[in-house]
Amino acid sequence: MKTVMFKKTLFIFFLFVSFIGFSQSIPLSKEAKISVLTCGLGNETYSYFGHTAIRVADPVNNVDIVYNYGAFDFRTPNFVAKFAKGDLQYFIVAHPFPDFLNDYNDDKRSVYEQELLISSALKQTIFDNLNKALFSEERSYTYKFIDKNCTSMVVDVINKSLGQNVITKKEDTDRTYRSILFPYFDGHFYDQLGTSIIFGTKVDQMGTRIFLPFELKNSLEKTTFQNKPLVAKSKTLLEFTKETPKSWWNNIYTYLVILLFVVLARNKTVDKIYFLILSLMGIFFVTMGFYSFHQELAMNYNVLLFSPLLLVLVLFSIFKNKLWTYRFSLINFVLLVVYFLFLINKAHFFITLPLIFTSGIVLVRTAIRNKRPIPIII
Repeated sequence: MKTVMFKKTLFIFFLFVSFIGFSQSIPLSKEAKISVLTCGLGNETYSYFGHTAIRVADPVNNVDIVYNYGAFDFRTPNFVAKFAKGDLQYFIVAHPFPDFLNDYNDDKRSVYEQELLISSALKQTIFDNLNKALFSEERSYTYKFIDKNCTSMVVDVINKSLGQNVITKKEDTDRTYRSILFPYFDGHFYDQLGTSIIFGTKVDQMGTRIFLPFELKNSLEKTTFQNKPLVAKSKTLLEFTKETPKSWWNNIYTYLVILLFVVLARNKTVDKIYFLILSLMGIFFVTMGFYSFHQELAMNYNVLLFSPLLLVLVLFSIFKNKLWTYRFSLINFVLLVVYFLFLINKAHFFITLPLIFTSGIVLVRTAIRNKRPIPIII
């Protein structure tokens, strides 16, 4: 809500809909059009994957509204904790189309429009369902990264209105969610690394559900309804080329330099700090797996690399217990080998490979340091 005009337009629209009532909503004219809007990728974390919304335009009734399922309130009590736990409530909001488009123009993000080629009666049904969601308990939903987001909610409301699962995924169903996500992090190396190691087994499932905006856009182009295309040819409302950010630190080179330093330092203190960081990350992954409702964070096998047992190794090393330091070095090395073998066919194999090699070298080095010599009896 950036302008006074936005607030006035939205208020008048809400008042109009409320006055007419939910049951009949605003009767759309035959000139009304309903379309799916796909918004381009950005370089902010929330915009890496694009965005999806629904536009309802009726020149006869002077209506041009965008319904957006991607809203949330930063003022929500315990916002960060709720977001991490996975019970943060997202909700649908309505924007005047010009304001919606201006926001994306300001952000230099493309916007594409696909008009639904359906009957006036079905357009009315979609419009009624959107308004029902906007003004009822259906307004809010619990966000899920794959299963319930701004894109999947648009798919659900259209399919519900059409009375069948018309919109289904048409491509990349033989690729995992993890491999589908990878290209979206171009220019954001540490975000790519972070999501690679914090996500568990769910994102290694085949990506059979539409969960990203451009997946929906591409699927709509190949979808038919009642023996004809569901959408018209895509229109470009805004066109921008996404600029890949360049950073002196957020790239693979700093990642490799840091790990190379750990390997070449051959310093006990550096090794302990390295293991401490990995173990604390592992403890965080385990905690989030149990605490969070986000299924993407559950069953995180990456704890084999970021093993909490490394903390035990560090403690034994600090207390100069060579025997148990040696034993835990071997235990963690075995876990590392298991992780390596398990990861070979995963999308994030190569991005974690430098970490695997570094951990392997430091674990072997620690084991050698603490291995007791075999006494020779003459």
